Amino acid sequence: MLPALNPDSANLTDVLSSSLQAIEGEANRFSLPSVRHAVVLLVDGLGAHSLKARSGHARTLSAAFSKHSVIQSGFPTTTAAAIASLTTGARAGQHGLVGYSALDTVNDRVLNQLSGWDARLDPATWQRVPTLFERASERGHTAVAVGAARYRDSGFTRAVLRGAKYIAAGSLAERLRAAVAVADTSDAASITYVYAPELDMAGHAHGWQSSQWTHALEALDGALAGVVGRLANDQGMLVTADHGMVDVPTHAHVLFDTAPELLVGVRHIAGEPRCLQLHLEPGVSAEESKRVLDRWQEAEGHRSWVVSRDEAIAAGWFGDVDPDVAPRIGDVIVAARKAIAYYDSRIPNDHGRLMVGQHGSWSDDELRVPLLRFGAFAH
Repeated sequence: MLPALNPDSANLTDVLSSSLQAIEGEANRFSLPSVRHAVVLLVDGLGAHSLKARSGHARTLSAAFSKHSVIQSGFPTTTAAAIASLTTGARAGQHGLVGYSALDTVNDRVLNQLSGWDARLDPATWQRVPTLFERASERGHTAVAVGAARYRDSGFTRAVLRGAKYIAAGSLAERLRAAVAVADTSDAASITYVYAPELDMAGHAHGWQSSQWTHALEALDGALAGVVGRLANDQGMLVTADHGMVDVPTHAHVLFDTAPELLVGVRHIAGEPRCLQLHLEPGVSAEESKRVLDRWQEAEGHRSWVVSRDEAIAAGWFGDVDPDVAPRIGDVIVAARKAIAYYDSRIPNDHGRLMVGQHGSWSDDELRVPLLRFGAFAH
């Protein structure tokens, strides 16, 4: 049995879209009440499991957390795909950001979807779905995104936040204050997105079970506590995340290049350490494609889901997949089931191998994220 999203459970695609419906007084997936101003805080790397495990260090978050305040992220459980799903309301098979890194089919190369943008890849066309900010602006609402100054003009920002006015602010406390203040300055109804990368950075460097991650959680909770009481009567806030994470020790790294037969017929490797996407040589026969799949299944099927692109699409892993997006998805996908991560030891100075906290695959620790309600949304 292949994993799949629970069709009866809400997921990240519903969060910003429900917020937009709330400021328009419409029914929505989360039964949010009608408000004038909506704020969505995306905490990178805050899994529901890890929040529950460290609830004593996050009183503000924990007070809003229950078994009913958990949703699904989406697949793959990675920032590029998840934030695009949040801001478009569409799954990866529609918006086109299908992994942490993905195949640029026109230029025959693999690019990092967060930081690898250049003149040969146009954010306005690579991300294929109008954002909810664009839709909000077209309807006369104020659309705002608040984040660090370094993200203001990135290709990823232009792909997934287009239509929003970008406000740069420093600390998380400053970002949250700027987001809440939109209600005071906007004559129109508003929808505001805030990005918090600090927890994810601590998790990657030290693991979510580390004291550093716990300290970052405490700082997040303190910053949130500082603004919750400032929310206007007609202002609601949602706090969610793009993914959770699992801690992967160095001894659980799988160096796939040490089995050379696994690389036969493989032209590009995209995705990320917990969810490889293998792109085969062009013109490879169906028989050879099947042999590649069989070799990986034999080698890794005991600890990963190893499926073909067609199997993944049929199982709904990427949602409905547009024909133009399908080639960006690997011919073979290797999604970790156990607490492992895949690396190519031929890559010199691979800083990725220093990461402890990892994500990208189907475990509940990666997939399940909180959806917490504050202000008018808590009533």
